[in-house]
Amino acid sequence: MERCCFTFTLRPGMEEEYRRRHDEIWPEMVSALKASGISNYTLFRRGREVYAYAECEPDAATAFGRMGETDVNRRWSEWFEDVIEQLSGDDGELRWAEQVWHLD
Repeated sequence: MERCCFTFTLRPGMEEEYRRRHDEIWPEMVSALKASGISNYTLFRRGREVYAYAECEPDAATAFGRMGETDVNRRWSEWFEDVIEQLSGDDGELRWAEQVWHLD
């Protein structure tokens, strides 16, 4: 299992819409996340910045790679295009954060 964290930025004024859409998360999205090996997925928001934490099997690259191939992920991403300003860095990859410490 690999813990991972990444950040992204919401469009101005879309903070409450972002929350509202997650209040109505699609059951097929939850199923696809679990089937891809993503668990304990948690989102935090501070202003327009969102911090995403997840635990991935066997690792983040594999789990998020699997998720990226699903139709439900494509539809979810399209639905959020008007809400998310910057999801990836200049290299096209998620803006991963480095884990520097952990307490069990």
